[in-house]
Amino acid sequence: MHPVLFHIGPILIPAYGVLAALGVLLALLLAERTARVNGLDARRVWNLCIVSLFAALTASRLLLVVINWADLRVHPQLMLGLSMIHHPLLAACGALAAVGAAVLFGRLQRLPLGTTSDVLAAPVALGMAFEQLGALLAGSGYGTVSGFSWAVTYTNPLAALWSGAPLGIPVHPVQAYTALAFFILSVFLVFWLPYRGQPGELAGLLLLGVGVIVFFTEFFRDPEGRGVLLGGALNGPHVAAVVLVVVGGLVLLEHKVEVED
Repeated sequence: MHPVLFHIGPILIPAYGVLAALGVLLALLLAERTARVNGLDARRVWNLCIVSLFAALTASRLLLVVINWADLRVHPQLMLGLSMIHHPLLAACGALAAVGAAVLFGRLQRLPLGTTSDVLAAPVALGMAFEQLGALLAGSGYGTVSGFSWAVTYTNPLAALWSGAPLGIPVHPVQAYTALAFFILSVFLVFWLPYRGQPGELAGLLLLGVGVIVFFTEFFRDPEGRGVLLGGALNGPHVAAVVLVVVGGLVLLEHKVEVED
């Protein structure tokens, strides 16, 4: 695939960064639209997204520095390459930081938690879809060996250097499977937004949907560096997926009980 999208002189423009940035931009535009449709101040929602994004990037970057501190002390120039690294632990750290920042900023701006989370559900799924497309091009989170005709084969040495992708071996394009599922989830959430029964319903559906998608697509993803559980039957992201499903189900159940009361 293409871990480098293009060059500007000696500067490499990574495909993962470009696709992730495009996903963020489209997610912001969609959030602005869903906010207006639901009567929220689009400017406040936009600012909340920017604050959350900054928190996610800062937290994941700091974690990278902490993990690689011994090497960075000897070779500080490696800081320039850390942005190429993609790992589920970093994603989890960034997501937690983003949620925490969003809740705090939302309270300061007096944005209703349930409605705001519903407004952001579809944009988050859309952003995740583009992030996975970037991972596909970069070789991050690569799949298991595949004999299907649609398998992808990485040949660029940078895919191995930045992401550890195997070269010359056909693998499942699991990132494409995940991206498609996230995109379908985003479209569904946009469609369902006007029909939600209670504030927070779409947030629950997002958590539930992401959990289900991650759980099943992980079976097509190479487990290297993702943790091993139950003798290799499951990995770390599987556990995170189960947590998301449980939390999403509890959110939906809570709102169902509120409606019945």
